[in-house]
Amino acid sequence: MKIVVLDAGAANPGDLSWSLFEKMGEITPYPYTAPEQVIERAQDAEICLTNKTIFTREIIEQLPNLKYIGVLATGYNVVDLAAAKEHGIVVTNVPEYATFATAQMTIALLLEMTNHVGIHNSSVQAGDWVKSEQFCYWKMPLTELWNKKIAIVGLGKIGCKVADICSSLGMEVIGVGRDPSKSYPGFKYEILPFDLAVKNADYLSLHCPLNDSSKDLINKDSIALFKDGIRVINTARGPIVNEKDMAEALKSGKVKGYAADVITVEPMPENCPLLGAPNCYLTPHTAWAPLETRERLLDVAYKNIRAFVSGEPINVVN
Repeated sequence: MKIVVLDAGAANPGDLSWSLFEKMGEITPYPYTAPEQVIERAQDAEICLTNKTIFTREIIEQLPNLKYIGVLATGYNVVDLAAAKEHGIVVTNVPEYATFATAQMTIALLLEMTNHVGIHNSSVQAGDWVKSEQFCYWKMPLTELWNKKIAIVGLGKIGCKVADICSSLGMEVIGVGRDPSKSYPGFKYEILPFDLAVKNADYLSLHCPLNDSSKDLINKDSIALFKDGIRVINTARGPIVNEKDMAEALKSGKVKGYAADVITVEPMPENCPLLGAPNCYLTPHTAWAPLETRERLLDVAYKNIRAFVSGEPINVVN
């Protein structure tokens, strides 16, 4: 069985092994595959693994040997699921592998906006503390999280984990739900509609999936509902936030800070509106990247293939 990994350099830039997958067949890991190279590289493969390399209907129709697409991520919008199903191709994902890592990144971004560790480290390394007359100093205002309100959009496992951590920091947690009477397993805090939740929230953290209802959820109209000076964190998907509107809100001061591990187009284009915006903290989609998290990802991806080969596929999304 021929297995091709089209963007192996993302999940495994060289610090992990593909040896498990070798038990299932001949594996060819390509560090990166450009769109025009997909058909050539996947032509003879029965199994393809992808992280962000896109499988359109046009591409799928030109791969007659393909039987299985394994997405090395939780989100699977890179594959035309309808086309895959029509051609008898099983598509799987890796759910929930990065729950703890994403919650950790969310809190890291939250604390960076309040404690400014990076700025102060750079200042100390530049010699500012050596020159200081006082035993301490700060380059930007510092903020205590105790008694601040945080609204959480997306009440799945990541949202619940973030809620619990924020609560342990003394924050008042508010969940955002379309139906506040609905039960959200694992979420034990007050739930309000979006407009009421953001009206008094000091912080807003996004953990919802990207779909038609969440795309551009944060735009100039919804931002107008925010409490003045709110800080927003996005570790979900870039297109949930209208970046032009967010940049304007940062410039006006309506939004006091925006911290995100994701943007609308990745890698970031040169004309991204967030580049250079004030009080904007960006990381290059690294929430999922700890070694332990990627080990878990590849382990589940291997088990997905093994289950498929045995005739009892798991984590099927189409």
